[in-house]
Amino acid sequence: MDSPIPSLTKKLDSKIAIITGGASGIGEATARLFAEHGAKVVIADIQEEKGRSVAESIGSSHCSFIKCDVTDEQQVQSLVQSTVEIHGRVDIMFSNAGIASTNDNEQDILGFNLDALDNLFAINVRGSAACVKHAAKAMVEGGVKGKIICTGSVTATMGVTKQIDYAMSKHAILGLVKSASKGLGKYGIRVNCVSPAAVATPLLEKSMKMSVEEIEKLFDSFNCLKTGAAIKASNVADAVLFLASDDSQFVTGHNLVVDGGFHPPA
Repeated sequence: MDSPIPSLTKKLDSKIAIITGGASGIGEATARLFAEHGAKVVIADIQEEKGRSVAESIGSSHCSFIKCDVTDEQQVQSLVQSTVEIHGRVDIMFSNAGIASTNDNEQDILGFNLDALDNLFAINVRGSAACVKHAAKAMVEGGVKGKIICTGSVTATMGVTKQIDYAMSKHAILGLVKSASKGLGKYGIRVNCVSPAAVATPLLEKSMKMSVEEIEKLFDSFNCLKTGAAIKASNVADAVLFLASDDSQFVTGHNLVVDGGFHPPA
């Protein structure tokens, strides 16, 4: 992959980055942006065909794919270990893998399906904790002052009437980030999260059973910031790049909201 970005302005030159959920949506956009900025990216996802296709399109010298189910801690540990064996270290972990609430249940408080909650938490919360844990261990053992970023959501701080299991899981991400940043600060490791409003990713299309255009039109109506364009995965990737680069060298334990002033009706 020939990057259009001059080498002097590349923000992640020679950095080693793992991106979970990197086969599509925000993860894919971030993988492409990281590679443009000089990073060697390891895409981790359960979507093997899509993941390999994205890695190949970015280029083998910049990107590779490892199949990983983040609900299995051993697979996460193996992902990190394999990355260290191949590249020598891990500089950046973007823990982005996650799912939305189940399609067949509104997940409001009166009809709350706890089995669905357990499944969602296994991916969104347990998976993120495993990624933070094993990336941090590799960074500490390697003497790397690394950067860990998790994907949160605006729903974590605003509350919702439906899909409350998703909001709960993202609220847990805030707790993970705040706590991990305190525990890892002495090693020079920064831990932050990025919290987007609704982005028309394949995940959201499937969850809402709506097209990209329908989703963008709906949620843009709730934004107080009017730019003439809806929030895209690339906008979130820009925020992740900021948190992964030295541009944010004194930012840790922070929840970077990317929402265009999102204010849905009550």
